[in-house]
Amino acid sequence: MKILFQGDSITDAGRDRSDPHNLGPGYPFYAADLIKKAFPDKDFEFINLGISGNQTKDLVERLQADFIDIDPDIVSIHIGVNDTWHHAADKSWISNEVFEERYRKVLSEIKAKTNAKILIIEQFLLSVPDKDFFREDLNGKIDVTRKLAREFADYYIPLDGLFAQACIGGVEPTHWSDDGVHPNKNGSEFIGALYADAIKKMIE
Repeated sequence: MKILFQGDSITDAGRDRSDPHNLGPGYPFYAADLIKKAFPDKDFEFINLGISGNQTKDLVERLQADFIDIDPDIVSIHIGVNDTWHHAADKSWISNEVFEERYRKVLSEIKAKTNAKILIIEQFLLSVPDKDFFREDLNGKIDVTRKLAREFADYYIPLDGLFAQACIGGVEPTHWSDDGVHPNKNGSEFIGALYADAIKKMIE
């Protein structure tokens, strides 16, 4: 079973890009380990093609080579925070309609040209003072992601909400991420466990 991890720096996590089977130290590493332990008799091929800095427009450009040609059994996509962050300095936000058009293109092509099941992971932001204003744009794009998930996803991880829940009871956002966007070890393990649970449900 071929599982393809796709996304931005959160998925990339400093992996060795010369080896697509190198998962890096982020959530794909923890997810793959848990999946292999859950299905010891099943043969898995894990491929990480997340690229730091990517936005939805970059996934559109990489559609053929890094999605269709891979022909995965399951593809996960975690994208969207850079569609906000890269336009945050002067609040030159791209419209939700453009965001949806790009993301929809990716999902439609996967559906049309592969037999892959689709796992969509919601973009998230943990509360840190210098990025709280991202919510002006991010919340609407999370709504778009949820809309597309209802249409295209075989499973959805509502990560923004789950991280909000995980910060209840005195747990500081910095427990999961130093900058509110990039998970530390705790955050990567948290996402990895959610991912593995999702794959279990998709396989069973």
